[in-house]
Parts: sequence; structure tokens; C-alpha cells
Amino acid sequence: MEKLPKKHTVDLRKKHIGSNTQLFFHSDPLKIVRASGQYMYDEAGQEYLDCINNVCHVGHCHPDVVKAGTDQMALLNTNSRFLHDNIVLLAQRLVTTLPEKLSVCYFVNSGSEANDLAMQLAQSYTKQKDVISLEHAYHGHVISLISISPYKHNSIHGEGCPDWVHIAPTPDTYRGKFRDTDYPGENLATRYASEVKSCVEKIEKEGRGVCAFYAESLQSCGGQVIPPQGYFQQVYKIIHDAGGVCIADEVQTGFGRVGTHMWAFQANDPDLVPDIVTMGKPMGNGHPLAAVITTREVASAFQLEYFNTYGGNPVSCAIGLAVLDVIEKESLMKNAIKVGDYLYGKFNGLMKKHEIIGDIRGIGMFLGIDLVVDRHTREPATAAAKEAIYRLKEEHVLFSADGPHSNVLKFKPPMCFTMENADFLVEKLDRILGKICQDKKEKRLVNLEKRKLEIRSHPTEPKRIRLES
Repeated sequence: MEKLPKKHTVDLRKKHIGSNTQLFFHSDPLKIVRASGQYMYDEAGQEYLDCINNVCHVGHCHPDVVKAGTDQMALLNTNSRFLHDNIVLLAQRLVTTLPEKLSVCYFVNSGSEANDLAMQLAQSYTKQKDVISLEHAYHGHVISLISISPYKHNSIHGEGCPDWVHIAPTPDTYRGKFRDTDYPGENLATRYASEVKSCVEKIEKEGRGVCAFYAESLQSCGGQVIPPQGYFQQVYKIIHDAGGVCIADEVQTGFGRVGTHMWAFQANDPDLVPDIVTMGKPMGNGHPLAAVITTREVASAFQLEYFNTYGGNPVSCAIGLAVLDVIEKESLMKNAIKVGDYLYGKFNGLMKKHEIIGDIRGIGMFLGIDLVVDRHTREPATAAAKEAIYRLKEEHVLFSADGPHSNVLKFKPPMCFTMENADFLVEKLDRILGKICQDKKEKRLVNLEKRKLEIRSHPTEPKRIRLES
């Protein structure tokens, strides 16, 4: 295949790819041409440590995954209307990781497809339409999911929230509606769950019923939010009492990323049982593969014939099986705990050193660093977060920022990330945050001297006199 100069690639992208299709580091994009494990390489051969790709879950281009896909591709690839072992073997493997009630699988190609199908299942089962989701949530890019994703429909070009969607506050105890500083020592799960109860009451008051409660088990685009212990248990009871179903979106957080459990909803409560679980992204390690797993009761209510040309094809399922094998063989869940706990401690050490860090949160290899202008007010440091990820890129570390204010540095790397990688990352981050803080301090001092000079130059001007005082 022809290799294009970077400028030619940029020019062709501008010409033929939709301008709203974003790139990482869009003002100076990277051209990545190959990857291996937790590293990516540009066209000049420069190596970058990847802290972004939760998709290539077991490592970029893992040889076992590549072999499973190419071996099956050389033998057969067809749609799931033909009987084949791979689809049933993958389904069998997946359900053994979940509560016993979750036993019926549907295979699709992406997390968006999975969440859209979950909505169809919920509507068929409840005969209702109204959905409750959370502030800042993102569940996919298809129309049905943009409707329930404030991350999209509340954006500058979004069309707002439709009347059948009801948004509850994100259970964020750091910068949400109910903060730990306002209720010291209190488990805020009940306060946040009561907001979901208010949504249910509003739906019923309008003469309708609840279809579903959608939530990521750990909110990713919302800023790496970890819900308070007991939140989901209370919410699930509220929804079930209202006749609705509970959907756990594990598209970004599943497959052992939290380390302690295979699925992030289990980390909140091992006994928690959603009615529907959606999964994607890491499932195929970069190959388009996703799934919906539900109960026999919910699946039986879905009478419309379901067919997906590529969902569950032999190649995709062979890859999915290989990913599960690698997670087990290489003890990647244990690695997530070991490296994640180590990094959590190191990040907390940075917080003691740098006032710009307001909060460290997360579990396993799902961590967030919340940057603030002021720790007391918790004002988000959006510009500093952007500067940090660009400076990290210059140091050959790939990071991203997200959350409603784009001020949370997100750590969600391939699961093969090592202790040595962690030390390298912390050393770079320490120096960069120190430099950002020093630059801002110097800028404040320069601005102060400028104001003093202006006051001396215009001693009779009331505005300048007030500034001096």
C-alpha cells in the first residue's frame, strides 16, 4: 500500500473526511502507522506510550488475537444465519462471567449498536418508552442514543433533551449536585438515588411508565466518575418497583479493567444484577465486536426478528475468544490492580505536591486526575488540562482530557501497562504540572506588576485606585 507524506494525508483528510470527525491533538495531529502492546509509533518511528486506548485492551496487535483472526479469516467468514461453533462458544464464555440470570446473547459490531439494541429490548419488555439517564452521559452516536446522551444533545450543536428522556444528576461526590464538602462524612448514595426517584415520579405523574435506566457502571466521558457505594442498588430497586429495566453500559469499563471484577458494575456491589449488560470496545481488541447480554424474560419479549449481517460472524467471535484467553493467560486483571493501585498512590503523591490537582479518583486501570484553578472552589482548570496533554505528547506520552469541563486527565490504557510505564508517566506528569504551575505563577506576577505600573501612571483615575486597594 502506498505510504503518503504526512502533509498529503492531512490534505486528503481535509478534502474527503467530514470536518467534524475529530482527531486527537487536532492542531498538530499524530500520524500513527503501527503499534505494539502499550506503544504506538508515528511515521518517523517515534515511540509513544499509549494511555488512551481502552479499545486495544490486551495490547495493540497482540499476536494471539491477530493469529485467531487471520486463521479464521483464511478458513471461513459468513453471517450468523449459518450454524457455527464460534458464536455459541463466545456466548458461553461471556455468560459464565456474569450473574446466572444474564444468559442470552446478541452480537453486534459496536457499543452504539449494543446500546441501541438494549433500548429495543427494554421497550419490547416494558411496553414503555421513557428513559432515565445521567448528566454528561454518553452511550453512542446513533439517533436513539444521542437522545439519551447529554454529552451529545447538550453540546453546542445538540438539539437538546427530548420529552421522553429524563436526566438525573451524575452521582459525582466531588463536583456534582451533592458534594462531599457539603455533606461531610455522609454516604451520598441515597441523595443521588432520590433524584432518580424524582424522575420516576415525574414520568408517572404525566401518565406514562418507566422503560429503562441507562448508566455506565463508571462514568467515563463524564470525567471518570466513581459512584458512591450503594447508589446502584438503591436505583435498581426504584426502577424495578416502577416496572422498568436497568441497563449497565460496560462498553468502556468492562473486561476486567477495574481489576477486582470482570465487570465494573460488580465492583460497586458483587450481588448487583442488571437486566441488560452492553459491551463493546475492548471486546475485539480493535476489531469491531460488541454484544448485548440479557435475561431470558427480557429476550422472550423481543419478538421482532433480529438479524445482523456481521454481528457474531466467525472471525469476530474467534477474536473475541482470543481476547478472553489473553486476559486469563496473562493475568491482566491482576495487573490492573497492581499497576492501577500503584499509579493511584503516585497520583496522590503528585496531588500533595501540585495545587492544580483537585482530586484523584478511579479503580484499576480506570483513573482520573481532576485539574482545578482553586482547590476550595473546585473551579475546573480546562486550559491547563489541554496544555498538559499537549506537553505530554511532546514527551511521547498519549493522554486525553474529558468531563463536562474537559479538565479531567483520563487514564485508560491497554491492560498490559507496566510498573515501569507508570514510573515513566509519573515522572513526565510531575515535571509538566510543575512547569504549568510555575508559568502561571510567573504570569500572575507579571500581570500584577503591570497593574501597579498603570496605577502609578494614573494616580487620580478612580478605577486604578480601586485596583491598588
